[in-house]
Amino acid sequence: MTNSLQHQAEILQDRFGLKVAARLSEGAAGLPHDISERLRASRVRALAHRKIARTRTAATVVSSGAAAALTFGDEGLSLWSRIASALPLIALVAGLIVINVVQNNSRALEVAEVDVALLTDDLPPAAYMDPGFLQFLNSSKDTAQ
Repeated sequence: MTNSLQHQAEILQDRFGLKVAARLSEGAAGLPHDISERLRASRVRALAHRKIARTRTAATVVSSGAAAALTFGDEGLSLWSRIASALPLIALVAGLIVINVVQNNSRALEVAEVDVALLTDDLPPAAYMDPGFLQFLNSSKDTAQ
């Protein structure tokens, strides 16, 4: 599908180029010889430049269904290009590892604080499992206010 779109675009470009060339040729008939020679040389340079530009592959967008991918033609990736394309992935993985370590440390500190509060409190740990303890806490809050 992408090749047919590229082919259609090239055909339209060629038609436009032929129309422009025909229009320029109409006006060049009445020009002096030196100017027409300079125009001819410019046309040759433009055509040579266009042939070089056509051989280079440009970035294209390839789509299949709901997904799209950006490709850079048939040219191989150099070592630096491969490193540069892998660098964001490495940074993402390192960031996720750092986030995981920080969250684990904060969870461990929270659990340690709860344990310290339980062990240094006046009540034994078994009192926290008593069903009436929640009612006791609520009634003590009401009396404090």
